[in-house]
Amino acid sequence: MKRIVLTGGGSAGHVTPNIALLPMLREEGFDIHYIGSYEGIEKKLMEDFDVPYYGISTGKFRRYLDPKNFTDPFRVVKGYQEAKKILKNIQPDIIFSKGGFVSVPVVRAAAALKIPCIIHESDMTPGLANRLCIPVASKVCCNFPETLKLIPKEKAVLTGSPIREELRSGNKKAALSLCNLHTSKPIVLVIGGSLGAQAINKVVRSALPKLLQDFQIIHICGKDKIDNLLLNKAGYAQFEYLKTELKDIFAAADIVVSRAGANAISELLALRKPNLLIPLPARSSRGDQLLNAASFEAQGFSVVITEENLDEDILVDKIQELYFMRLSYIENMDKSNQMDAIDTIVRLIKQEISTNS
Repeated sequence: MKRIVLTGGGSAGHVTPNIALLPMLREEGFDIHYIGSYEGIEKKLMEDFDVPYYGISTGKFRRYLDPKNFTDPFRVVKGYQEAKKILKNIQPDIIFSKGGFVSVPVVRAAAALKIPCIIHESDMTPGLANRLCIPVASKVCCNFPETLKLIPKEKAVLTGSPIREELRSGNKKAALSLCNLHTSKPIVLVIGGSLGAQAINKVVRSALPKLLQDFQIIHICGKDKIDNLLLNKAGYAQFEYLKTELKDIFAAADIVVSRAGANAISELLALRKPNLLIPLPARSSRGDQLLNAASFEAQGFSVVITEENLDEDILVDKIQELYFMRLSYIENMDKSNQMDAIDTIVRLIKQEISTNS
C-alpha cells in the first residue's frame, strides 16, 4: 500500500481540493494522512473523513509590520521540527500540498527527508507559501494557463483545480426545506468564503428590501456574522457555514454572488453557475482575486464588481442583469475546456512515486 500525506490550511480553499482527491486516492489503495495546524479550519474540515490528522505549529509570513513577525519565525521552525518527526514516523511515499502557510514546514521537512512533493497553486500567481515550496517541489500543478510561465518549465503542469464530486449531487428540495424557501422566485446564493466577507454582508443586507421583490436569498455569511434581527425575514436564509448541505444549496441556486478565490470560482465553473464576483481588494490581499476575476470575466463566465465600486444600487442592478442573461453565461461555461483535475493529479502522484521507487 502506498502512503501519502496531504497538507494545506488556513482557509477552506487550501483544504477542499485535498478533500476532493480523497475518493480516488482511496480507490487507488492509498493510505492517507493529513498534516495541518493545531486548531485551524483544516482540522475541522477533515474530521468527517476518517483520515489520521497531525497538528503542527505554524506562523504566517507577513509583508507588513506586525509584532507577530518577531515570534512567528520561531513557530515555523518548531513546525518544521514537528513535521520532520511526524514524517519520519509515517514514512510516506509522497506529499501533496495545497498551500497555505502550514504547508511550508511540511514540504521543507519532506525535502530534507528526500520525500517527493507535488504542490498545487490555484491562483493565477503563486502565493508566498508556495513560492517558498516551489524550489523543492517535484511538480507544481496550476489552475490557470497564465500561471505556467511563472513556474519552472520542467515542474509546471496545468491540471485545473480538484472539485468535490458530491457538489454535483445536490438536492434542490432539501435546500428549499432547510431554508424555508419556495419555487415561485429565483434564488440567489451569496457566499463570501469560509471566513465570510463583512463588506459584502453589509451591502447585501442593506439591499434586501429591493432584492426580495424579485429574488430569494441564501446568505452564507461567515463565523459570528449572523444578523439576529433578520432571522425571521421571509425569503432570506442565513448561515455561518455549511458543509454537507452545501451541495443542496448549490443545486437550488439560480445565480451566485461570491468572492473570487480560485477554488470557489472553479466550483462555480464546474457546476455551471452564473456568478457575480466581488474580489477581495488589493489593499486586503496580494491581488490574486482581482486577477482570477478578470480571467473569468474575459472568458464570459462571470460579472465582476470591485469592492471599491460596490453599493446597494450597483449590486441590485448587476444581480438582475446576471439573472436575465444567465443562459449566455451557462453557454460560455459549457464551451470551456475544463480538465479532469482529479484524474490528472492522481496520475502525477502515481508517476512520481514510481519514479522515486
